[in-house]
Order: sequence, then C-alpha cells, then structure tokens
Amino acid sequence: MITIVVIFTYLALVLIVGTLSHKLFRGTGEDYFVASRTIGPFVLLMSLFGTHMTAFSILGASGEAYHRGIGVFGLMASSSALVVPCIFFFIGTRLWALGKQHGYFTQVQYFRERWNSNSLGLLLFIILVALVIPYLLIGVMGGGITLNQITKGQIPTWVGGLLVCVVVLTYVCYGGMRGTAWANTFQTLLFMLLGGMAFFVIVNKMGGFSNAIARVDKDLLMYGDHVKPLELLTYTCIPLSVGMFPHIFSHWLTARSAGTFRYPVMFYPICIVIVWVPSVLLGIFGTVDFPDLKGPQANSVLVMMIEHYAPGALAGLLAAGVFAAIMSSLDSQSLALGSMFTHDIVRHYRFHDQMSEKQQILVGRLFVVAILAITYLLSLVANRSIFKLAVWSFTGFSSLFPIVVAALFWKRSTKYGAFASMISVIVLWLYFFVRGWQTPGYTVGNTGIMPVVVILAVSAVAIIIVSLVTKPPDQVTINKFFPTGGTED
Repeated sequence: MITIVVIFTYLALVLIVGTLSHKLFRGTGEDYFVASRTIGPFVLLMSLFGTHMTAFSILGASGEAYHRGIGVFGLMASSSALVVPCIFFFIGTRLWALGKQHGYFTQVQYFRERWNSNSLGLLLFIILVALVIPYLLIGVMGGGITLNQITKGQIPTWVGGLLVCVVVLTYVCYGGMRGTAWANTFQTLLFMLLGGMAFFVIVNKMGGFSNAIARVDKDLLMYGDHVKPLELLTYTCIPLSVGMFPHIFSHWLTARSAGTFRYPVMFYPICIVIVWVPSVLLGIFGTVDFPDLKGPQANSVLVMMIEHYAPGALAGLLAAGVFAAIMSSLDSQSLALGSMFTHDIVRHYRFHDQMSEKQQILVGRLFVVAILAITYLLSLVANRSIFKLAVWSFTGFSSLFPIVVAALFWKRSTKYGAFASMISVIVLWLYFFVRGWQTPGYTVGNTGIMPVVVILAVSAVAIIIVSLVTKPPDQVTINKFFPTGGTED
C-alpha cells in the first residue's frame, strides 16, 4: 500500500507543477503552443532531454540489454551522445531562427512554405502523426507495465496506462507548453536522480558491483554475437530522428534566443550517460534473479528488480522515476500533435486567420484528448518490445532527415524532390516493417545492416536526383529563406 501512496503522491506533485504555470498563461495561441518563446537554457535542456528519453531509454533499454547485453549501450546511447548535440547546433538553432522570424508553430508550416506546396505539407502531417503514435504507445505501455509490476498485479496494466494518460492530459490541456516544460524539468531531474538511486540500491543489495558482475553471464558483458559490427555502426543513423521529431521541433521554438541552445549542446552527452548506464546494467543484472523472461516480458525487468530489491516506499520512489521518464515524453508529443492539427489542418484548410486565440487553444486541446484516447486503446491490444517499437518509429523519422537538411542548406532542392523522398520512405519503411517485425534481430539480408540505412540512403538520393531534374524554387522563396545568399547551388 505504501508503494501506491508514494506513486500517487508523485503524480499529484506533477499535476501541481504542470498546472502552476497557468498563472503565467497569457491567453494566446503562441503562449499555449510555444510558451511565447521565452524558455531559458536550463529548462530547455531538461525539456529536450526529458521528451527524448521516454520509456524507451528506461524500460526499453533495460529490456533489450537483458537479451543482448552491454552492446545495447553502444547501439543507441553512445551514438546519440555524439549525434544529438550536433543536430541541436546545426539544425535546431536554424529552425528556431526561422520559426521566430516567420512565426511558425510547427514543422509542417516551415516545409509547406519552404517549397510552397500544400500537398507536401498535408502528406508530411500524415507521416509525422503516423510515426508519433507508436512513440506515444511506448509511454502508455510503459506506465501500465510499471504500475502493474510494482504493485504485484494489484493494479491492472490498463489502469496504469489510463492513469498516465489522464495526468498528462490534465496538465497539458491546462498548462500548455509552459506547463509541459516545467513538468518536464521536474520529471527529468527526478528520473535522473532516482535512476541513479535505483542503481546503487540494487547493486548494493546484490553484494556490490563486483559481485553483481561476477554473477552475470560473461557473454552479456561483451559484444559477441549479440550485436553485429555492421549493426552497431548503422545504429548511428537512428539518432538522426531527432532532427524530424515534431515534439523536439516544438521545444526548439520555445527558446528565448539562439544562445539558449548552449546547455543542450554542452550537457546532453552527460545526461545520456546518467540515464543509460544504470538502465543497461540493471537490465543485464536482471538475468541473475529473473533468468527466464521471454521477448516482451523483458520490458518489465527493471521494475521487477526495483520491486525485488527495494520494496515499500523506496520502490514507490523508484517507480516514480520510471513514471517521470514516461510522462516527460508523452506530454510534449501529444501537445506537438495538437499544435500540428490546429495550425496545419484546421487553420490552414478551413479557417485561416479567422480563429480566435481561444478557439485555437480549444482545438489543440481537443486533438490532444483524441490522440491520447486512440493511443490508450491501442495500448490495450499491443504486446510488443518497447525497444523494437521505438526503433521502428525512429527509423521513419531518421529516414526523413535528408528533407530538413535539404530545406535548410540547399537552395536548389524542390518540392518534387521532397515528395520523392517522402514517398520512398513510406514505401521502404512499410516493406521492411513487414519483413522484419516478426523476425528477432532482423537486418537487411542478414548482413547486420539496419533497414534505416537503406531507407535513409534512398531518401537522400531521391531528393537530390528529383530536385536536379525539376524546376528550381522561385526567387521570392529563395530570398525568403536564404536572405543573405545561404549556401550555393
């Protein structure tokens, strides 16, 4: 009972933090969707890191490490620590500047105007929503798994998922982006602190780090056959997904100035180490006490370790850390989709500039309700590895990365090239998804090459070739987005 009390106390604190921001609410769409572009360096770092590190990096990483060992850290964490800060610097700062200059709220607005194409904007909206839903699903599933395991089945999985959705829905609808950023900062600090606490408590109960390592199958402590060299190399492409995440884009737009990005660029790698090292190691240590978990059952290994070694109040605190990681992503993702629906569908195709500020906020809130409801219903029937769900979602976003690079740095890129790139991503993603979903450890032709490499390469080639053989954008568009000349043709 004390575990449940601690968890519910934590959820109440999140609601308080998220809703307190409403006192600063200015009643405008800009304030609701991008916090009036006033977020400072520390909150931007915490909100970006929190929204990126979902149940994937806590439950998914430990579950995958349970099966594949220490190599899981190399697959995602090490490459993300290098790639993500570079994207923040080279892509994020530029998109922030364009967003502030032209008043953008979403990616679709930028790409639609960059290539002067409504159809391209609509297709991109559909793709982004379709790819975010599995990402949302990870969070809802993670919440259900955590509460069910930590209470030894007293609370059903469906209740945990519903609880996460209700809490997130409450402070997102009430506090908007500022409430989301504040809640993310609180939750990110919490899951970083409690993740470290969980690691030290569990390792101490196992007799110390040396003793815990000695009890683990040594094969899990080496790359061996669990991670193929080419697979390790090609996983570097996955973090490129950050450049196309709509929720990351939304947080970029909240920055007060370009200098606000300095903390995310400098400290992101440190944050990744703090979260991923304990998650991966605890997943490996879980093989000692729970040796027979199969497939998606390993999603629960971290929570099982917490409950086994730290029952009672401490288990509640550590479970709260898992909830923090889950909700700090779910809120930003759902709000980003609400913003996209409001600005890219309702306002653009129906009401243009006729909607009042209150109507814009209402529509955004209603879409958040709808998308969370759909995600929750899907979570009731989904039974998949959280890590694999995330990888397929990231694969799609990463494969769209050439589009944002071309838009920002290549004046000669055209809407037809962008169309060709997006269509190639859709076709190849669906092909590889069907081929690989039922095959554990699937790689292209069993070579170790991940599907993302092939899709990304074809996407890049498509936008280059088709852009070169089609009519370039008009000079007015070029002058708008490259006012000082930009990059050369």
